[in-house]
Formats: sequence, C-alpha cells, structure tokens
Amino acid sequence: MQELGANGRSRRAFLKAAGVAGLVGVAGCSSDGGEELSNTTTTTEDSVQAAMLYNTEVGDYGWTYRHHQAVTDIEEQFDWLEVSYNESLDTADVKSVAEQYARTDHDVVFGTSFGFQDGMYEAAEAYPDTTFEHCSGFRTRENMGRYFGRLYQAYFLTGVAAGMVTETNTLGFVGAFPIPEVVRFINAFSIGATSVNEEVRTKVRYLNTWHDPEQSRDGTAALIDEGADVIAGVMDSPSMVEAANDNGVWASGAWAPMRQYGGENYLTTPIFDWEPYYRQELEQIRNDEWASNFYYDGIASGVVDIDEFGPQVPDSVQAKVAEKRDALVDGTVSVWEGTKFEAESDTFLFSQMSSYVPSVQGDVPGPQ
Repeated sequence: MQELGANGRSRRAFLKAAGVAGLVGVAGCSSDGGEELSNTTTTTEDSVQAAMLYNTEVGDYGWTYRHHQAVTDIEEQFDWLEVSYNESLDTADVKSVAEQYARTDHDVVFGTSFGFQDGMYEAAEAYPDTTFEHCSGFRTRENMGRYFGRLYQAYFLTGVAAGMVTETNTLGFVGAFPIPEVVRFINAFSIGATSVNEEVRTKVRYLNTWHDPEQSRDGTAALIDEGADVIAGVMDSPSMVEAANDNGVWASGAWAPMRQYGGENYLTTPIFDWEPYYRQELEQIRNDEWASNFYYDGIASGVVDIDEFGPQVPDSVQAKVAEKRDALVDGTVSVWEGTKFEAESDTFLFSQMSSYVPSVQGDVPGPQ
C-alpha cells in the first residue's frame, strides 16, 4: 500500500521501476502547473494498479479507515495488485489528482467521498481508457461506475436497539450534511426505533462536516442536554461514542466497529465491510470483465452489518435485533414498508430523499 503525497508519487513504484526494469520515470510539468507523473512501474499483463482517494486520514477509525482496511487486506492476498492512495484530499483537487493517477497508468481510481463526484466525473471524461469508481454518488459514465451499500438497513437495526433501551424516548442523531444519504440514515434509524417503541422521537443536529472530532463531541453534548439518552450519527471518528460514554448515555458510532470506545454505554454501530466489493471489482478489472454499473447491496451480501453489542445491552434487545436482521436478510421485512417512502424507487431513496418521517423532529435544512 503506497501513500502518495502532494506530488502523487508512489515511492514503491519508483523503486520497483528502478530495481526491476532499470528505468525511472521523470516528473514533468502539467498544464495546471503541478507535478505530472510519468509511469514509474513495470507491470505484468495481468497486474492491476489501483488508486484510492480519501477525504480524511486513513487513521480516522471510521469511514476512510474501513475502505483502506479492505483494500490493504486484498493487496496483501494478491501479488498482482498494487494500491496507491491519497488521503485528506480536498474536493477542489480531486480532478487533478485523479488525472495524475490516470496519466501514470493506474488501471482504476476509486473516489470514496460524496464530494468527489464532479471531479471524478470530469477526470473520467478526460481519460476514457481508465476505470473510475465513485462511492455514494449518482453520476456514471461508460468508464465510471458507482457503488454504495444499503447501510440504512443497519441503521434500522440500530434504531430497534435504541428504541428498546431509551428511557427518555428521545434519541439524538449527529448528522454531517443534510444530503439524501444522511437523511436516509436518520429516517431508517427512527423507523427502527418506532417499530418497537411508538413513543420515541429523534432529534437531529447537523455539523456540516464529516470529520471534526471536537464538533462531534459538542453536537453530542448538545443533544444530551436536550434529553437524548441514545446517540447515533454519521461522524467519521469515534468521538460521538466517547462523548456519549463520558455523559453516561447509550451510543452508536458509524462506519467501523467502535465498541472499544463506548465503554459500558456502547450499543452497536452500523458498519461497512468493503472487502467483498473491492475484491469483485478488482478481479473484474484484472480479467477485463468490468462494466460500469451501480453496486448497491445490503446485509445479505456482507457489505453492511452492525457491530457486536456493548457489554450492557440486554439479551432481550439483542434477540429482537437478531430477529429483525433475519427478516431483512430473507426479505420478510422492508425498512420502508408502512412509511411514506414505501412506494418510492431506489433512485428516489438514494438520491432524492429530502424529508423526514414523522418521528424525526423538525425539517431537513435547505442547501447550505
């Protein structure tokens, strides 16, 4: 796994080219004034050069961590795969960085943040022979696919647990941005809670950031002050869980297992396991079988699930959640059944959901 810094150069690729091929690529000047990379890697015909674009650090122990963990595990298993990555990438730089990877003969570029969509889309147009994949967006090209998981199913299950353990009937949700993805999670969480407790209501606080541990703690504390005794959210760090535990209330994290941060008050967490997806896509690219599509699987695929329960979660809660999980897997329960979204298409649910179910207080804010 190679980290590429500001100039995007893979040190391992450089050494490999120098040591194995006896040739070193020379950096030149790109049209935007930055450093342009030449091909520094000699590869076999069936090898795959992949690049990962991350909006936060790989050590965030949340969203980026799970993507990075998946591709790292796959790279360790296959000698035909080499992965480079660029972390804490600013949205404004996505197009130029993605194009640098394309110019250096990377076979595929994965962009893992919603905000990377437009830059990826433009880079894909400029480099039609490179494969691009964008996570959580809705734009595609012949050489650009998109992918996500039905994590709302895991938020629904977390809501079931929250609805059973709450004593105040007030749940708190720390949101990032008021976009369909986050609104979908909030609704699913609240639907799960009301499926076992009709009195429960969910309060939401948006932070307009994915990763700011201090703001996450402040947002958590504010919701607790408003009466929430169970906290959930989408923030890209364990800080929500830590803050809730410090205040003696139940907590659920986001994206990655966070039990170690929640102490006695940990509930569970909706989590991704991206390895099945990345393995499938990389093998298709290697075998020249890849085609642009929209990957959107759920709990049954193993791409999404919930973390193990915290040490104090009652057996009755665990049993009810397990029952609901089985029903989601076999299709006898749908998250949206009986709600105003029941008849909506996946397209609407994925990219157009902009209102709350009745058990969520307030309205979705307009564009920021």
